[in-house]
Order: sequence, then structure tokens, then C-alpha cells
Amino acid sequence: MTARAPLRPAPRISCVICAYNEAPRIGTVLAVACAHPLLGEVIVVDDGSTDGTADVVERFASAQLIRCPENRGKSAAMAAGIAAARGELLMLLDADLKGLTAESISALALPVLQGSAQVSMSLRQNSLLAFRAIGLDFVSGERVVKKALLSEVLQEVHGLPRFGVEVFMNRRIIARRLPIAVTHWPHVTQARKTEKLGYWKGMRAEWRMIADLLKAVYPLALISQTFQMLRLRSEQDSRASFAARMRKVPDTDSPR
Repeated sequence: MTARAPLRPAPRISCVICAYNEAPRIGTVLAVACAHPLLGEVIVVDDGSTDGTADVVERFASAQLIRCPENRGKSAAMAAGIAAARGELLMLLDADLKGLTAESISALALPVLQGSAQVSMSLRQNSLLAFRAIGLDFVSGERVVKKALLSEVLQEVHGLPRFGVEVFMNRRIIARRLPIAVTHWPHVTQARKTEKLGYWKGMRAEWRMIADLLKAVYPLALISQTFQMLRLRSEQDSRASFAARMRKVPDTDSPR
């Protein structure tokens, strides 16, 4: 009789959340993340907030708070969180999600934990229409990746434009041809900057973020990056996405 190999324990997942002036919103995200059994630790990087973001985080005893003395942007905050993370896997979450549930987190983690993909990315209800049409949000802030993908290049992450970390991560995913799973979150949305700051301030903030993306990668490279990532979607994920789209197509041959 052949002895069975011992089961390998599930990889430890470190959840990293970067936050800047998210006091009204981050509590609902932490209430879900801090209670989730798949997350070994929850690290919040307060990127120089001037509101009560840190006070909200401190209400959650299991959350680790990293305070940055000044606002340097998401890329630098992410680098600080990754440096502190102890897990083999990272779950990256935005602090301004609405409608997040334990099921949302499980769905994001499982493709990587089960080995059907090496990267998992969310597709939220209010992702841009173009992203929902193609089935991939290439700047999604909600991902599960191996920590090594970013920990070995933390100095580069620190030097990125303020909002350049997602497209930088995409380049590394493409270079390594890592299979991607897209996790559909039909009931989860992200607060828009216009909602947080008012219309005009919010629009200026959106344009500044777009400008940062263009500093990190040229417009044509963004298009190329999207199509390359679509090709990396795992076979299982592509079949599931196709089946979901087919279910939405009305049966024109059936009697009315």
C-alpha cells in the first residue's frame, strides 16, 4: 500500500488595504476582511490621512495599522504594506468598496488557492462598461497574487507614479505568463471620487489618476496590456465566462 503524501496546508493570505481619507467607508470593508477565515492577517496602510481613517482602523483589534507620515500615493503605500506582510499570498483590497461580503472574498481567493489560476482579479458591478464588456478590469484594485511577484521589486514599486502599481503589476504578470481568473462581483461597487470629493474636485482627482497611469505605461501599451491579459485568462475561467454570457442570451428559437 502506497502511503499518501501529507496534505499541504493552504497558503497564508495577507490582506493589504491602502487608505487615504476613507474614514466613512473603510469600516465596512474591515468588518468583512477581519472576520474572514481565509485571511491570516489584515494590514491597513494609512497613507497620510487627514480625517479619522486611523481611528476607525484601531477599532478592529486584529487589523495591523501602518501610518505613513505624509500622503505619497497608492504605489508607495502598497510597498509599505507588502513589506510588512508575512503571507505567501497577497489579497489587495481597496478601502472604498461597497457591498463587500465574505462570499466576495472567498470567490476572489479560491481560484488561486485551488490552483486553477495564479492571479485572481475582481470585476465589480460598477467597473467601466468597456471592462465589463470584455470581461476584464485591467486596473482592478482587488487581486490575489503571490507575494513574491512584488516583494522582490519593492524598490521599483516605491518609485512608481502615485497610481502606477496596477499597470506595473500587470507587466510582471504578462512577462511571467501567469494564468488569470476574473472574479465577477455583481453586487460590489467602488465609491467614485466624485462621490467622495464632489463633482469638480472628484473629476480633477480622476484625471490626475489617469495621468499617473499614463506615466507608468503609454496609451498603446495599455491597450496591448489588456489584450495580453485577456489571453492569460485561465481556460477554466474563460469557459465559465462564456457560459455566463450564453445564459444572458435570449433563446430566439423558443416559442413565444
